[in-house]
Amino acid sequence: MVTTQAITRTQTGVRIATPLLKVLKGLAEYEDMSLGDLLEGIVLHAFEGKQPFTEETRAVIDKLRDVYDCRLTAGDAHRFTEDEP
Repeated sequence: MVTTQAITRTQTGVRIATPLLKVLKGLAEYEDMSLGDLLEGIVLHAFEGKQPFTEETRAVIDKLRDVYDCRLTAGDAHRFTEDEP
């Protein structure tokens, strides 16, 4: 039996690299969920050291990364500089 837990959500404005956001939005659409729900799931899996995606989903992510020219990797984390507006 699946149980649900009531939570309070907070609207937030986060800055995220544009190609990464495009891939995440595409994946959320593919999975028929909101971007917020997708991000919550990814973070909760990461907090527990678990892989958030199946191999099938990883293949979808790879295709979306190609479509949106997202070349960012985990090695790029915390090393971004911003373009001038």
